Order: sequence, then C-alpha cells, then structure tokens
Amino acid sequence: MISWDDFEKIDIRVGTIIEARAFEKAKNPSYQLKIDFGELGIRNSSARITSLYSLEELPGKQIIAVVNFPPKQIANFFSECLLLGVYNADKAVVLLQPSLPVANGDKIG
Repeated sequence: MISWDDFEKIDIRVGTIIEARAFEKAKNPSYQLKIDFGELGIRNSSARITSLYSLEELPGKQIIAVVNFPPKQIANFFSECLLLGVYNADKAVVLLQPSLPVANGDKIG
C-alpha cells in the first residue's frame, strides 16, 4: 500500500503527440515521440507501442503521462516522460486517453 502523500508525488498530465518517428536504435520496436504538455513545454518519450499504433495515426492523439521522472537514456535518446497504458491480452500497450478533449498540461488526480 502507498500513502496519499506518495500518490501526490506523481505528476500525471495530459499531452498531445505532435511528432512520431521510428526509433531505429532501440532494442525493442519503439517510437520516438514529441509531446506537447502546454505550460510544461514539449517533452520527448520513447514508447513501445508499435504493435497497435502506426506512426501516421499518433500525431494529434491526446495521451496521459507521468512527467516528473528524471530523464532516462535509451540508446542515443533521452526519454523525459512515461506514457501510461494498459497491457492487453497480447501484452501490447493500449494508451490511456481522455474520453473528451482537454487542455495540454491538465493534471490528473
């Protein structure tokens, strides 16, 4: 069990993917994403979502991500946020998304 104080330390925000490209140097099939988080700015993320999402469909998609982890180096790329998703029966990640459009940077809580 975690405390409410522990939960409040996690900064989860809504952002919009503005760019997606193949991440050729990743060990596992992945994309490099640029995500607009409004007042928080644009952050990079590496995401292993290639089995369910094409590069063409990702720009414009709103997602939910943790934005207060330290950057993580993956090959030659620094991932600055962690997209949230659900593993389906095939172990593929289904992205969490707001059910209605909201402002980039809006806080989840």
